[in-house]
Amino acid sequence: MGLFTYTMAGTGFILMGSWEALTFTNSNHNSNPSSPLSSIHALPQPSSSKTKTNPFSSSSLTFISISVLSFLFLLNSLISFFDALNSSDKIGSALQLQVLALASLFLLYSLLGFLVNFTNLIPLPFSLLDLIGLFAFVEEFLLFYLQRKDPSGIENRYFDLLLVPVTVCVFATMIELKSPKSNYPKLARGVGLILQGTWFVQMGISFYTDLIANGCSLQEKSRGNYTIRCKGHPDYHRARAIATLQFNCHLALIVVLVMGMYSIIVRKYGVPGDFPQYRPLGAEMQQFTLNSDDDDGEEINVEENLGNKNVGMVELSTNGYGSH
Repeated sequence: MGLFTYTMAGTGFILMGSWEALTFTNSNHNSNPSSPLSSIHALPQPSSSKTKTNPFSSSSLTFISISVLSFLFLLNSLISFFDALNSSDKIGSALQLQVLALASLFLLYSLLGFLVNFTNLIPLPFSLLDLIGLFAFVEEFLLFYLQRKDPSGIENRYFDLLLVPVTVCVFATMIELKSPKSNYPKLARGVGLILQGTWFVQMGISFYTDLIANGCSLQEKSRGNYTIRCKGHPDYHRARAIATLQFNCHLALIVVLVMGMYSIIVRKYGVPGDFPQYRPLGAEMQQFTLNSDDDDGEEINVEENLGNKNVGMVELSTNGYGSH
């Protein structure tokens, strides 16, 4: 059951991150002045007071996916909470209360986002909506940063590494609050969500399958309260090193995918933004240098001839043979 939960959560994060990245590519394609569609999108549209739209907000599919994933987290946390109560596991029930609060905040963000973007029921500014999303990511960071129920558990290393993509999402949302017209925060948040998803899948495989580190075993007190303990210090340090190596592989895979996708976008649509196209300067600089040298040479020759004439006139004048 734990493997299924982590796999479903990771798949949801991967899909949401991929959609954020696709939103970034579509925004850059529409805003690219070299694109033939840019003139169409630049045409003035008739304004209507009955519709409220924001071209920089996420689409309805994003909010629906966030709400569905948050609801699944709520349902899973409730099941784990009652299982901890039946097992008399006070720590497990307290942990699930934290997850319930986090999932509720993300659910609130998705529902408010859907209402603000597509209805006029709740007139909230979009900056306030992004601020709620920022609070949700900060709470997620604190959840995994402060989760130290067993200091000797290997799962703590996996939670520490999960803080990297969560931090990326936090800073991307902060930048989006400061620059709402920029599309690059969406790309950064999409990459962070994809990395979270792949790492959730990796944790499910490393915790609940036979691919667990050698010399370590999973011990569960309840459905949501578990720890991974190793037999000795060598096994403990080896398991931590394996977790770091796995995360480096995931990070390298994400970097390769992002660079490949970005190169394809630049090749197809050009450089995003109002950046001038690159032009080789070798021929122009060479021509400029040659012309400048010729001009300088002519000026030097003229100055030398004038100087020689002046010297000759001075000599004739001093000898008394100058013209009067």
